[in-house]
Amino acid sequence: MNETMTAAYLPGNSTVEMRTVPVPTPGHGEVLLRMKASTICGSDIRCIYHEHLGKGPEGYQGVIAGHEPCGQIVATGPGCRRFQFGDRVIVYHISGCGVCNDCRRGYMISCTNSQYRRAYGWQRDGGMAEFMIAEEKDLVALPDQLSYADGAQVACGFGTVYEGLQKIGISGDHDVLITGLGPVGLATGALCRRLGAKKIIGIDIVPERMKIALDLGLCDHVLPSGTENVAQVRELTAGFGVERAVDCSANSAARATAIRATRKWGKIVLLGEGGSVEFNPSPDIIHDQKTIYGSWVTSIWLMEELVERLVRWNLHPADIITHRFPLERSADAYALMASGKCGKVAVCQDEELK
Repeated sequence: MNETMTAAYLPGNSTVEMRTVPVPTPGHGEVLLRMKASTICGSDIRCIYHEHLGKGPEGYQGVIAGHEPCGQIVATGPGCRRFQFGDRVIVYHISGCGVCNDCRRGYMISCTNSQYRRAYGWQRDGGMAEFMIAEEKDLVALPDQLSYADGAQVACGFGTVYEGLQKIGISGDHDVLITGLGPVGLATGALCRRLGAKKIIGIDIVPERMKIALDLGLCDHVLPSGTENVAQVRELTAGFGVERAVDCSANSAARATAIRATRKWGKIVLLGEGGSVEFNPSPDIIHDQKTIYGSWVTSIWLMEELVERLVRWNLHPADIITHRFPLERSADAYALMASGKCGKVAVCQDEELK
């Protein structure tokens, strides 16, 4: 193994800086991964790539980028109990303290210990490199039936969606509205389809993403964003509206549409980060007995459950990846993701670079 490696950093001016750095050595309870796939999240663009806007949990501390990593263990430090050399793994992208109430529930995303909570690609080195250090407790086994690119999607996007859908419940009784058809919205369509949703309606403003949703069969109907969306959704659902709505857009108008296009007794979950929303509590929520949920990433145990379900359903998250780039072209990968004219974008190595 070489003593140095190439890694990508985000200086916050819509560029990517490639550096040569030492290959790290795993410490106690840590593993060294040969990175195979690392996908780009919308939050990377929103909070880091264009400008370092994040604070607290979203504060970027100048580390190697990438919080959706998947790879193979090439070395283990002392004290590892389960995983070993050669294992294929997904990295749950937040490493928590392990002893607060949220960590003990498996929700390291909500770890309350500011000293020990560190997210990969935000406060500790992430996956946009040839190798990466991860704590064994943050790993999820990747079955042979799933590719590394599948696993990278689970690390954040598909895991986030699965959590939100578990909160509102999806079944064959439900018509579903998805506002925002970026990678998270596309993942929502894919999972709703496997969970049995009867009719899936998507709304977006980007023609490329609307086309992907239809071409992959993730939505039955796709509407361009506009002031008539609530009426259009009701027309597609016999005048009632949908039983379930998922906002993946973080757009104020789209969120309001998701709320108002949901029928009586329906449920809405907000997944898209940032932005705002305005609605009238009595007519929009209270009188129609609706429920709004917020959902942030997922727990590590539910991520393990999702991996099992993906195998059972023969569902491959990598299907929504439209572009793959080698590590040395990370700048092109981030620029494309920032344009929005794509599905998911992945930086890949070895067998995943195809």
